[in-house]
Amino acid sequence: MARIELRGIAHSYLRTPVVDRDYAVKPVDLIWEKGGAYALLGPSGCGKTTLLGIMSGLVKPSRGSVWIGDRDVTELPPRLRNVAQVFQFPVIYDTMTVFDNLAFPLRNRRVANAEIQTRVGRVAELLDLSADLKRRASGLPGELKQRISLGRGLVRKDVAAILLDEPLTVIDPHLKWVLRRKLMEIHAELKVTLIYVTHDQLEALTLAEQVVVMNDGHVLQQGSPEALFERPAHVFVGHFIGSPGMNVLPCSVVDGALRVAGQPVRLPETLVARAQAAAGAGALQLGARPEFLTLTNEPAARVGRTEVAVTRIATLGGFKIVTVRLGAHDVHVKVPIEYAGSVGSPAWLGFPASHTHLYLEGRVLAESAS
Repeated sequence: MARIELRGIAHSYLRTPVVDRDYAVKPVDLIWEKGGAYALLGPSGCGKTTLLGIMSGLVKPSRGSVWIGDRDVTELPPRLRNVAQVFQFPVIYDTMTVFDNLAFPLRNRRVANAEIQTRVGRVAELLDLSADLKRRASGLPGELKQRISLGRGLVRKDVAAILLDEPLTVIDPHLKWVLRRKLMEIHAELKVTLIYVTHDQLEALTLAEQVVVMNDGHVLQQGSPEALFERPAHVFVGHFIGSPGMNVLPCSVVDGALRVAGQPVRLPETLVARAQAAAGAGALQLGARPEFLTLTNEPAARVGRTEVAVTRIATLGGFKIVTVRLGAHDVHVKVPIEYAGSVGSPAWLGFPASHTHLYLEGRVLAESAS
C-alpha cells in the first residue's frame, strides 16, 4: 500500500486543448492516503474513469504528475506502478480454473509455488471462493467472476492500491449488496487502499470513508459522507446526494432581510450579512435539505416561518415527502408520518439556522450558521 498524490493533474483527449471545456479532467490536486477507502462519485461522463486511468497508467495526463509513495510514476506503464484495477466487466481467463486465474499475477512475477498456494488460499477464503477453486471460469455467474477480478488484485502482496471502475454495474441488485459488504469486510481486515468509481450515491456513501464528487471534469468537494450531506460545498453536491436532493432556491437581500420569491426567510443576522455583502457579485441561492426543513399546518405556529401552499404529499414507509409551492418554486420537505396537512391547504415552512446554506454562483458562500 502507498499514498497516491495527483499534482496539478489535467487531461484532454484533444491534441491542442485551448479552453476549459476542452478538458475531460480540469486541473486538480488530490491526495489518497495509504489504507483509505475512497469513492469517486459523479454522473456518467464527468471524468471519473479518466482520473482512475491516470492513476493506473492507462491514461497519460496532459498536465501534472502522479506520485505513488515518494516516486513520480507519471511516465511509468501500468505494470510498473503496482496498482490493481477492477473494471466494470470482469477481466478473467475463461479457459483457466478459478485457482489459476488468482495465481496468474503471482506466476508472472515468478513467486514460489508454496507462497502462491498460501496467498491464493487466503484470498479465496476472504472472497468465499474456496469451494470454487477447481472450477473453470467459463460459465460462472457474473458476481463470481467479479470476485475473481477483485482477488487478482488482492493476491499481490506489493499492491499500492486497488482501483475499482463501477465493478457492480452488471451485478444483480441483491448480489450488489453482498459484494459491497464483502468489500467493506476486506478493507476492514486488510486496510488496502481502495478507490471506487461509481455514479451510485448509495454505493459511494456506504463503502467509502471519503467521497470525491465530480461533475463536468471538476472535483467539486471531497469529504466524509456526513460532511457531503450536511455541508455541501456546491449546489451540485447538494442535488446529487440525497433523495430527494437539497432544495436550492434563488434568493436576494431586500431591506436587510433575506427573501425567496418575495417572501422573507428568517435566518441569523450573520448569515444575512454575508449574503448582503455578496449581493451584486453573482446569483445568490439558498440551500436546505428536505430532512432539515420544518413544516406546520397550524396557524398558531406560523411566527418566524414562511407561508407556502401544499401541492403534493407522498407517503414513503415511515415518513412523508410533502411538496410545497413557494412563489414559482417547488420545495420538498421530509415530515413524520403523522403530518396532517392536505393538498391545497396553506402551511408554514421553517428554515433551520444550523442547516441552511448560502451559495454564490453555485459555490458555498458561508458555512451554516449556528
